[in-house]
Amino acid sequence: MKMLCAGNGKVKNLNGFPRKSIFYYAIKRSFDVIGGLFGILISIIPIGILAVKIKQDGGPVFFAQERIGKNGQPFIMYKLRSMVLNADKLKDKLLEQNEMHGGMFKMKEDPRVTKIGHFIRRYSLDELPQFWNVVKGDMSLVGPRPCLSRELNRYNDFDKQRLLVKPGISGLWQVSGRSNLDFKDMIKLDLQYIEERSFRNDIKICFKTVALVLFSKDSGAY
Repeated sequence: MKMLCAGNGKVKNLNGFPRKSIFYYAIKRSFDVIGGLFGILISIIPIGILAVKIKQDGGPVFFAQERIGKNGQPFIMYKLRSMVLNADKLKDKLLEQNEMHGGMFKMKEDPRVTKIGHFIRRYSLDELPQFWNVVKGDMSLVGPRPCLSRELNRYNDFDKQRLLVKPGISGLWQVSGRSNLDFKDMIKLDLQYIEERSFRNDIKICFKTVALVLFSKDSGAY
């Protein structure tokens, strides 16, 4: 895959975001590993139940897709399948109906989503397998959402700054409106997270994520 980063393999830090200490990264990684393992443990039963429902539609339970991580490095991200098998091919026919301006595709009434998929996505249950990505080190519990390679092709250098850190299962964008916000808002919130990132902020975002998924009537997820 063509890399779209600076010549030294790093994303350009146009905003001059301050470097974090080794201590910060050690704490964050420890939090990710412990949280990821705990997430895997509590996900076993829900994933097992949902797997039965997903298999009723035929096809695989899990969906593996290449995403873009820190500094533009590709990795394979795992999700519970919530769409029909030919979802990627159908997407090309739906591009004109994109409701998210900029380098991201979103449709509130996406016809590719299966019946069980609507329930899975409403409560973000499709993202449970990503705890494995966190334990592996591809992702963090908190950070910008990982984009697709074709989405990255539409990023300018300013947008690419969201790749300065590991992508996350949740983040400031997700707890601030998620799909109800446009692409520019997402970039703004991701860069705000990078500017203000701290272990305490990660904890706050994790708690807000749980509350949003469980108790909010409109989590912004679809």
